[in-house]
This record gives sequence, structure tokens and C-alpha cells, in this order.
Amino acid sequence: MTYGEPIGCIDMNPRFPNAPMLAGETRERVHHLWDALSEFGATRVDEALFYALGELAALVDAQQAFWLGSVCASERGDSLEQWRWTGVRYLHPSAVWDAGAEADAKPLNARDFDSGMIHFGASGFRIGIRNERILPEWYEEQWYDTRCASLAIRDVIYMIMPVGADIESWFGFQRIGPDKAGYTPDDRAVMEYAGRPLNWFHRLVCLHHGICLADAHLTPAERRLVPLLLRGGSESSIAKELNLSLATVHTYATRIYRKFDVQGRTGLMALWLGNRSKGLLQNGSHDSVPGLHG
Repeated sequence: MTYGEPIGCIDMNPRFPNAPMLAGETRERVHHLWDALSEFGATRVDEALFYALGELAALVDAQQAFWLGSVCASERGDSLEQWRWTGVRYLHPSAVWDAGAEADAKPLNARDFDSGMIHFGASGFRIGIRNERILPEWYEEQWYDTRCASLAIRDVIYMIMPVGADIESWFGFQRIGPDKAGYTPDDRAVMEYAGRPLNWFHRLVCLHHGICLADAHLTPAERRLVPLLLRGGSESSIAKELNLSLATVHTYATRIYRKFDVQGRTGLMALWLGNRSKGLLQNGSHDSVPGLHG
């Protein structure tokens, strides 16, 4: 079996009854992905995220992939209008894609969104294919002209993992090019099988971006500092590595501890390792965490 051949479903995954089991080499590639992700550890979340996006993109012949975090802006999250993007990371970042992500987020947050997008806030883990949802009039929308036609995006398959009552983690995989076909049920089967066991990883990615437990989201500069703090280096060594002043590093570290409501580096490490009783990593809920509903 080669990677370009259709992927047949031969069984059901006994751990996740709704997820089909895949045959042959594709299944082995997914198992390798799971094993590799577990080896990255808590200090290499960015590396793990880009690795996961790249491996999953290769499995479904996607030319671009992205992660986005979304947070519900109200107590009821049954409408797309109530959800807000909190960050987007592209597998192959560029000025074009970054500008597109910013343009995408603005109409969504202004409650004027792409009707071809998979629904936020639906129940449970889910896989969605954009071309299965769209109506003919979608091709007349401005979104299609500015974001899809201009970038030759042929189709998108989404993997959506709820990580709390009002937080979702999204992976998106885009097929790009006029010669590309749309996604198929076989591609859905790959995403279904590969994605269901990754709840822990989606939670870790959200936490890394300050979405799950932080009172405010982390800035890019603060995200750069987190793995170095977790690695155990002194603030002076971190300052030298990042070419920053010691005062700047101390300010960033203090902000990080405050945002996560922890007592210094020991508390941050305990949070990252899942040993904190309050919060998403322990009980799947963050109702007690300030700043997410207000």
C-alpha cells in the first residue's frame, strides 16, 4: 500500500468504538505519531504541535495545516456567533497566511462568518469536511473570493476537540491547488482514527497558549519564555539565551506566573505536569478559573 492509495476501514477501534480502525501502513504511521508526541514532553509543545500538524497533513495530502483555539464568549455556546478565536498557528507560516488568519478572525468576531465553516460548540469530538457542508451560493460569498479562490484552497478537513465546557481546539488541513480533489470518507476515517486519542495533547497545546487556565492569554514573548522556565534555567541564563535584559525576563516571568495564578516556577511546573487540583487538566472544567466568562 502506498500513501496515495485509498485507505480502507477494516474494523472498529476497541478503545474508541466510534473511530474506525485503518488497515496497513497508514495505521502504523498513526501509531508512530502517537508514540512520538508522547516523547516531546511539557517543554517542547511548539515542536510537538508542528510535528503533529505536519504528520497529519501528510496522511491526508494537505498542503497547509493550522491550529486554532476558540473560547466561548458566553455561558451558552450553541451558536457560532458566541465563539471567539484566541490564536492561530500555521504549519507553513508566511505573511500571506498570517494576514489571512487576522482577516478571518475579524469577521468571525464581528459575527459575520464563513457559512462553510464547521459549527463551533457542537457536542463532542468531531471531524468535518467543508465541501460536504457548503451550498452553491457559498461560492458567491466574499469569503470564498478573498480566502479560498485567491489561495487556491480546494477543500478543508477539520478535527475539533472540546477541551472544556467553553474551549475547543481545532486542527485544519487544507488541500491547495487547482488539480487537487476534495476530501473523501477515507480521509475522514484517517482523521477520526488519529484524532480521538489526542484529547490530552489538545489540552496541552491550549495550556501552552494560555487558553485553558490563564486569566489572560500569553503573548508570543511570554510563550517563548515558558519552556525555558520549565527547563529549569536561571533567569540570567534565559536572558542570555534570548538576548534580553535580566529585568525584561523577570517581568515576563512574573506576568506568566500571575496569569496562571501560580506561586513561581514550582507552581508553573506543577501545573504543566497536571498535578494541580484546580483547572482543566484535572477535571475537564474551568468554571472556577477567572477571566474566561467575563
